[in-house]
Amino acid sequence: MKSFYKDKVVWITGASSGIGEALVQELARTGCKIVLSARREKELQRVRKQNKLDDSNSMILLMDLEKYKGLDKLPAKVLKKFGSIDVLINNGGISQRSYAHETSLATYESLMHVNFFGNIALTLAVLPIMRKKGSGWISSISSVAGMFGVPLRTGYSATKAALTGFFEALRIENIDRGLKVTLVYPGFVKTQISNNALKGDGRKQGKMDQIINQGLDANECARRILDGIASEKLTVVFAGPRENFAIRLHKYFPSIFAKFLARAKVT
Repeated sequence: MKSFYKDKVVWITGASSGIGEALVQELARTGCKIVLSARREKELQRVRKQNKLDDSNSMILLMDLEKYKGLDKLPAKVLKKFGSIDVLINNGGISQRSYAHETSLATYESLMHVNFFGNIALTLAVLPIMRKKGSGWISSISSVAGMFGVPLRTGYSATKAALTGFFEALRIENIDRGLKVTLVYPGFVKTQISNNALKGDGRKQGKMDQIINQGLDANECARRILDGIASEKLTVVFAGPRENFAIRLHKYFPSIFAKFLARAKVT
């Protein structure tokens, strides 16, 4: 993996915490140049400092995925500093913890703006650069919850499923242009995602789900993502026994799956 990323320019969204921060930690050892993006500059500075990165091998680029109409101006700043964009990892996003009948349309719009439109807007901004040079790697961090609908996550599951449709089609459209697209479907990962998840009225949940607290270590998650990209895998799925059981049940026994998930603890 280390040799693959050496000297490449890797852009990570959601780099201020969770999986994004873990990706920075793992990449900092590879000799690549890292673009760290998120909304919170103070946290991005912390991540950069803790990983002993500096202006020669890293760049902080503030980004709010919800304000996706301005993202097209950002790639030029990366090119000005590093001259290339080799790998884009679309990791930034938010989750949800509310039943559909308790969730406002505005909350669904926020989820779609951040998780879908924000991610594809940045991808579309980077795409011409990669197409012109005839190479590039794009990864979309989806979720097992994007493989099927999960209670309390109607909007989250919908946005992640939408990403699958977009990026699978993008892969096929650019298969002869040297572009590689890797879709990643993690199960429960121990991050702050449940703390920041939106309730039905758009406020943050503000607490850690027990099932998230018992999830996969974020750095192990990051290593699997980076290995998957380096290996040019089309799809990377990693989950615990419970999620893997649900994936198989959904595929082969959908009626039983629906009853199983209705009784399962998902927070």
